[in-house]
Amino acid sequence: MSAPLALEVTDLHRSFGDRAALAGVSFQVGRGETFALLGPNGGGKTTLFRILATLLRPDGGSARVFGVPLAESPAQARRRLGVVFQQPGIDPKLTCAENLIHHGRLFGMRGAALRAGVAAQLERFGLAARAREMAETLSGGMQRRLELAKALLPGPDLLLLDEPTAGLDPAARRDFGGELDRLRRERGTTVVLTTHLMDEAERCDRVGILHEGRLVALGTPEGLKREAGEEVIFIRADDPASLREKLRARFGWEAMEVDEGLRVERPGAHALLPQVIEAFGAEVRSVTFGRPTLEDVFIRRTGRRFGAPPQEGAA
Repeated sequence: MSAPLALEVTDLHRSFGDRAALAGVSFQVGRGETFALLGPNGGGKTTLFRILATLLRPDGGSARVFGVPLAESPAQARRRLGVVFQQPGIDPKLTCAENLIHHGRLFGMRGAALRAGVAAQLERFGLAARAREMAETLSGGMQRRLELAKALLPGPDLLLLDEPTAGLDPAARRDFGGELDRLRRERGTTVVLTTHLMDEAERCDRVGILHEGRLVALGTPEGLKREAGEEVIFIRADDPASLREKLRARFGWEAMEVDEGLRVERPGAHALLPQVIEAFGAEVRSVTFGRPTLEDVFIRRTGRRFGAPPQEGAA
């Protein structure tokens, strides 16, 4: 009999009043996999994260951690979970070591095992020299490391991270991403994170894209981008609808209207851009082109740009 998946989410629903925050979300995460839930604010990431962290019950559907149903056996599931929330969960008035000691005791760790575990985590995350310093003296990046050390102290099998690099500068974000890569290599830890950052999702094995409470795309970053075409052109125009018809008539292009412009997927289309500008330059405000990104995947699946305000009903 095969071992259960690290995480299995099946047809999750959750509403707040008449607003549907999740509308039938399903996906699976294998053991040792790093999985990103990517979406803009209001897409449903926070609601889904709270359900996975056993802080919120769904209205329908189910979620299992290593075969353990979250709704029916939350205490048993928590023993397999390490959770890092977007808002800091460390006590700024305790030292780095004290933060870990208190957390370990909550999980039943005592004596020599606790001391050894705390020392190992401080060493792993480069905090050993600052073990006796107050957590409030650490930089944002170092505090994030302390959060990760705390979550990993009891030895969880699945690590849940909510917007783990929010508020960090680019260097600290790279360092944190390196720590996650090391965890996977050395311990085989399964990681599920929520993010609105494309580059953070790109580092993961697979990505699920959430939009208004629904999973609109699921796959590897490279696989999803291949589906979006070889080359993507975005033309911002005064009258996108009119220009769309003109491009179809003149060049045979099928363009998608997105916000105040047109999105075109077509190999080698950049070679025709001089002709487009020559013919319709007075109507064109700007043109960009390049290889598809995860934002292009989002646009292709939703018809909206990634940062567009959510429609009523998502949370």
